[in-house]
Amino acid sequence: MNTLSEYKPLPQPQRIHSFQVIAKSALELLYQHRIMTTDQMHRLLTPAARGSSYLRRQLAALQEAGLVQRLRAQGETSGGNRLNRPYVWFLTDAGANAVEEATEVFSRRYRVTPESAASTRQAHTLAVNETGIAFVTHARRLGHDCTPLSWTPEVAHRIRDGQRARFEDDHVIADAVLHYVHIHRGQRTLLNVFIELDRATMTAAELAKKVSAYGRLYEFVPQHPDRARRSAASTRPAWQHTYPAFPRLLVILDGSPSPHLAKRLADRTEDLYTLTRADPRLARLARHLSVGVTTLKHLRDQGPFGRIFTPLLRGSPGDRHHPTDMFLRHPGTAPAPG
Repeated sequence: MNTLSEYKPLPQPQRIHSFQVIAKSALELLYQHRIMTTDQMHRLLTPAARGSSYLRRQLAALQEAGLVQRLRAQGETSGGNRLNRPYVWFLTDAGANAVEEATEVFSRRYRVTPESAASTRQAHTLAVNETGIAFVTHARRLGHDCTPLSWTPEVAHRIRDGQRARFEDDHVIADAVLHYVHIHRGQRTLLNVFIELDRATMTAAELAKKVSAYGRLYEFVPQHPDRARRSAASTRPAWQHTYPAFPRLLVILDGSPSPHLAKRLADRTEDLYTLTRADPRLARLARHLSVGVTTLKHLRDQGPFGRIFTPLLRGSPGDRHHPTDMFLRHPGTAPAPG
């Protein structure tokens, strides 16, 4: 168990401009992505360095200044030694305020606390980070444009009017929205992507319902309270006010390491394929929605333009055995050039 008794009153924070570029970038990362391990920040901010010692010194300076805090990550380690777990970093209130004062960022009401950083949601948040890092890593290799700040976690989209008891009843909350620019022969193609990271903490049926909610988002048109004042703009689906085209939905499967993990994720893909194709709403919207599923391991190893995505709604049933790339074209078409 993570203990919170180690936290002590923080010293008076310094201003952000007094720190090195890497330290400032670390603050911006933590502001946007909430929590990150040292290794995750190292791969994003100092990938060319042999180790993370310089980054760790910068983080120590930020901690001394009262801008960040850390705790040990959850999970099992060899020998059960808690000290073998990596550190998870997050901003203090002073750190979040410093970022808002020093940079042009979209202000976020959510603030991380030691309790929320140590919650059961931690592993899921870190896995979403790993998904974003995989996109950034392969974008660097391919000469595409995807930066450490190109994804935003937990983006809510309203899917019905009114106000229910639970926020989730009125909204679909993407685990992340990612913006990726594919570049080939000088041509830039912007790909907006909804990310759903599944660690098998819900049933396949519940996951299929989450996918179906994106169908509701595609169709949702907010109702103006005054019918006489409705305009052409007010009859457009809500998503068109945010995105130039409806984003692709990528479901990324992950899970606790085990000898049978690959088989379990393959079975989950098959179940999700069957359930989504049987959904009446998704069947009706199949030509409008692009939905693909892969594993985090495949994304890390092969990148988003490898043939790693099983398309869920389009094509014939046999196509599920012929994965395609992030563009989610028909499996029989040529892959996107790198």
